Amino acid sequence: MSLKEQIKRENIPQHIAVIMDGNGRWAKKKGAARIFGHRNAIQAVRDISEAAAELGVKFLTLYAFSTENWDRPKEEVNALMQLLFATIRNETPTLMKNNIKLSAIGNLDILPKNCQESLEEAMGKTQKNTGMTLVLALSYSGRWEILNAVRTIAQDIKTAKLDPTQITDSVFAEYLNTHHIPDPELVIRTSGEMRISNFLLWQLAYAELFFTDILWPDFRKENLYEALLDYQNRERRFGKTEEQIKVKK
Repeated sequence: MSLKEQIKRENIPQHIAVIMDGNGRWAKKKGAARIFGHRNAIQAVRDISEAAAELGVKFLTLYAFSTENWDRPKEEVNALMQLLFATIRNETPTLMKNNIKLSAIGNLDILPKNCQESLEEAMGKTQKNTGMTLVLALSYSGRWEILNAVRTIAQDIKTAKLDPTQITDSVFAEYLNTHHIPDPELVIRTSGEMRISNFLLWQLAYAELFFTDILWPDFRKENLYEALLDYQNRERRFGKTEEQIKVKK
C-alpha cells in the first residue's frame, strides 16, 4: 500500500503551514548561487500545493519571505523579488486550473510595486475559486503581526470602538492577518532546523510540528504524505488528559 493510500481522509488537517527552508544550502551543495536554490524551489511549491489540494486540505500557508529576510544581501533580495513577481504571473493559470484561491499575509505594502500588482491581480483572478486556499506569507513575521494587532486594538480602545473588558482570544484573533482562516493543525519545516523562526506565533499554540532533514527544493508529494501519516499517528489533547480524550471519543 502506498503512503497516499495509508492516509485517513477523515483526519486530514484543515490547515497545513510550511516553513520552506534550505534553498541556499541546496544551491551551495551544487556549487551555485543561492538564487539557484530559490528558483528550483518552485517545483516543490507546485508539488505540495497539488498534493494538498488533492487530499482535501482547505488552507496551505507557505512562509515565503520573512521581515528578517529584508536584511539579506541586496542582490539576493532583489533577485527574490524578481522571482516572486515572475512566479506569481506564471503560476496563476495553474491555480485557476486546479481551482485554488490565492491569498497573502504580511506587510505587503513594502513589497516592490510590481510584486504588489501581480499579487493583487492573481488574488483577484482566483478569488472565486472554491478549492484550497494557498496563503503566501510575504514580508511576514509573527512578532510584527502581533505588534500590529496590539497597535490597532490600542487605537480602537482610544476611539471607544472597543472596550478593554471585551478582549478575548477570539477578539484578539480578529485583529490578526489570519482572521479569515483557521489556525494550522500541522506545521512542516524542512532542512533539519528545529525552530519556528517567528512564524505564526499566536496561531501555532496547539499545532503539531514536523521537522525533516530534506531541503525544500527536494521536498515532494511523498514527503508530504509522510508528514501527514506522522500527524495522524499523534493524539491531539489540547491540554486535556489522555483519559478525557478517550471519553470524548
